[in-house]
Amino acid sequence: MTYLADQNTTTQANLGAENVNPLTTATGVYVTLHGHFYQPPRENPYLDTIERQPSAYPFRNWNERIAHECYRTNAFARIFNPQGELIGIVNNFEYLSFNIGPTLMSWLQTHDLETYQRIIEADHKSCQRLNGHGNAIAQVYNHIILPLANKQDKYTQIRWGKADFRHRFGRNPEGMWLAETAVDYATLEVLIDEDIKFIVLAPTQAERCRPFATEETSNPEWHEVGGGQIDPTRPYRCFIKDGRYLDIFFYDGPISGDIGFGDVLESSQHLAGRIGRAIKGDHRKSQIISIGTDGETFGHHKRDKERCIAYAFTVEFPQRNWTVTNYAHYLSICPPVWEVELKPVTAWSCMHGVDRWQDDCGCGGGGEWHQKWRRPLRDTLDWLRDQLIPTYEQTAGQLFNDPWRARDEYIKVILDRSVENVEEFLSRHQRHALSPAEQIDALRLLEVQRHSLLMYTSCGWFFEEISRPEGTQILRYAARALELAGEVAGLNLEKEFISRLAAAPSNVETYKDGADVYYHLVVSSQVNFQQVAAHYAISSLFTKYLPQQQVYCYDAQQFDYEKQQLGTLTLAVGQVKLTSKITWESHHFTFAVLHLGGWDFHCCIQPFNGRLSYSEIKEQLFDLFKQASAAQIILAMGKLFGEQSFSLQHLFAEERHRIMNLLTVKTKQHLDQLYTQVYRDNYSILAAFHRDEIPVPKELQVAAEIALSHRCLTTVRALEKSLEEQTVKDTHLEELTILATEASHLSCVLDVPEAKQTLERLILKILGQVLNDESSVDLEQEIKPLERMIELGKQLNLDLSLDKVQELYYQFLYEQFVPNCVDGNGKQESLPACRWTPSQLCPLLNLGATLGINVSPWL
Repeated sequence: MTYLADQNTTTQANLGAENVNPLTTATGVYVTLHGHFYQPPRENPYLDTIERQPSAYPFRNWNERIAHECYRTNAFARIFNPQGELIGIVNNFEYLSFNIGPTLMSWLQTHDLETYQRIIEADHKSCQRLNGHGNAIAQVYNHIILPLANKQDKYTQIRWGKADFRHRFGRNPEGMWLAETAVDYATLEVLIDEDIKFIVLAPTQAERCRPFATEETSNPEWHEVGGGQIDPTRPYRCFIKDGRYLDIFFYDGPISGDIGFGDVLESSQHLAGRIGRAIKGDHRKSQIISIGTDGETFGHHKRDKERCIAYAFTVEFPQRNWTVTNYAHYLSICPPVWEVELKPVTAWSCMHGVDRWQDDCGCGGGGEWHQKWRRPLRDTLDWLRDQLIPTYEQTAGQLFNDPWRARDEYIKVILDRSVENVEEFLSRHQRHALSPAEQIDALRLLEVQRHSLLMYTSCGWFFEEISRPEGTQILRYAARALELAGEVAGLNLEKEFISRLAAAPSNVETYKDGADVYYHLVVSSQVNFQQVAAHYAISSLFTKYLPQQQVYCYDAQQFDYEKQQLGTLTLAVGQVKLTSKITWESHHFTFAVLHLGGWDFHCCIQPFNGRLSYSEIKEQLFDLFKQASAAQIILAMGKLFGEQSFSLQHLFAEERHRIMNLLTVKTKQHLDQLYTQVYRDNYSILAAFHRDEIPVPKELQVAAEIALSHRCLTTVRALEKSLEEQTVKDTHLEELTILATEASHLSCVLDVPEAKQTLERLILKILGQVLNDESSVDLEQEIKPLERMIELGKQLNLDLSLDKVQELYYQFLYEQFVPNCVDGNGKQESLPACRWTPSQLCPLLNLGATLGINVSPWL
């Protein structure tokens, strides 16, 4: 959906007298802006889902929030004219060089498919534009610091990153982004072994460089550049001891720093001016201005700055005859003629090599807080990894032909956990036909290895304190590896692991050390099959489960279920078989759950002991239930199931919050009625206070705001229902108009997020219907409700987000209207292919103006 002048076309138009095509022959100035897009894996290791993170409010978690602020906005970057009207939507990923962490891409594919598809599409388009060289490069799988990894982990991280990239982009990666650009020569060797052609580093990571030897100069002089003085406008070749090599681009440090921390992105002209100052004036045939920064800079760290680079890519840079390219393409037309030697061990975010991820070096410190915990944490995880290796080799060696090859190829299972794919994987690697129990052990062993890799995610050391969410998360991965190793091999390492963590001192009084962090924040978050069954049982009172349904990463098969209600009491008894989609382990449970009303739940779980035992439990409990004695039922449940019980607080957070909201519905309805009555009884008094500009009693103002918010939500719900019945009733829109006027006169701030979301959804739905209705008789009448809703959103101060509405209209404008209804002179005409009459096009174009889109050329 990039409808501005195509960058390729613009470049071709400015070739100059020599008529040299800069896409095939290196000539002039090239600009590559690389975005490192990454979020650490945040999934609960037991549920394989990200739980609610209150700090990300109003979004469910930080992935959702940053996706909204950055990833989606870059996929649909806006360009506005001086009047504030939308004149272009640009997919920035078509022009950015970028890497996106595999774990983040996996999340996007599940939770924001539209953005995910735009990213994949952008890479395909960049391949077409740049002679087969796409903008995307791979990344080491879960962002571990490769110089600190053992050799086997280096290979697996790179192989998983490559396989994930191939799976998504449909091609082999040419380059790879290293976590924190951390590198040493051992890492280079593995990258070369794995056919990676180039990497991107910071200028401070180079030690010295020199031009290639020539006939005239057989031994050119080395230039010392250890202080960051390396020229970043050319690629370099780095040789290892055996004569093989890897090519390296160094990003321009000052420009990259200004983008990340300065004001360079205030305008595209400012950005272009800053880049212009970096261009070398030595008449070289070509040069590349290489810029590298966190991708989240554009939209998340710096709001709306994706607009700046969108305009720069499509207008500002082409006007200056600069070619927007990526590293692989530039390398194809301008291979290195200089070689470089690197410092022994370096990274872009630590001036002490890679000590930020293993020592108290001061990088990432929090003022007075120390980082003495880093070394013990690193040593403890290394100890655990080394303890798990012989166990894996010995146990997995009995199941797999080659345990390490099986681990390297396990990424294919991570990407597709369908039964058919897992069976094919096991069949390909098994030493013999595996029994069901052996299949479970095989998958457990591979999960031990997956979590032993995830526990090295760099973010765990990046900040100032071990008890931060990032440190806690990697300890959760370690705990899951410990647990699985115990289950499959009888290995009991947790006690020693905790003992070693005690040497990692915390800065927070609540937690003495890493052991305390483990006990308080890790052990408390562990989940077993019984807890999943309890979650299923309690939530079944509010959710009608299908006979076969997925609950997080478990398949839940319901064999029997009965629920009865008597007054405020509700009793449910059932049996469910839970099977992990990850390890294939399964357990069959009998459950009983009693809801005493309000927040009180009593749930008991036990292994299924046969149909007769289950029938007796069910019959006994429902017989007691008829007596309506909660005490008797709870006593009986204790005798039948044992003393362990579960309550609402044992539910996983997302479902617990949903049920809490459901349980408060009646209370909120009662309060809404009370406040509405107070508002009605005192309306004239409230109006008088406002008329005379006297401070309004807080109690009356609150009553008015709650009453009007309730009325607004009720009306919007009725409006949605009328739309479902194919009729938008004017009475609902009139009621909202009256309500908006009332709220304005009384200075009421309405708190109705549900009404805001509903109106956004309705506007998008109606617009889709209007644009796709080929049998419309009165288009103007169909558009009127749409315009009224948009206006009502403004009057009610709902701050409607109409981005998707704009995108849908913009797509119509340039894919249907312009090609079919505009003549060669840019004038609106009733061409044969145009399915709208002039009388219909006028309200359609006026709607575009209402949506803030520039339609003036055709009005």
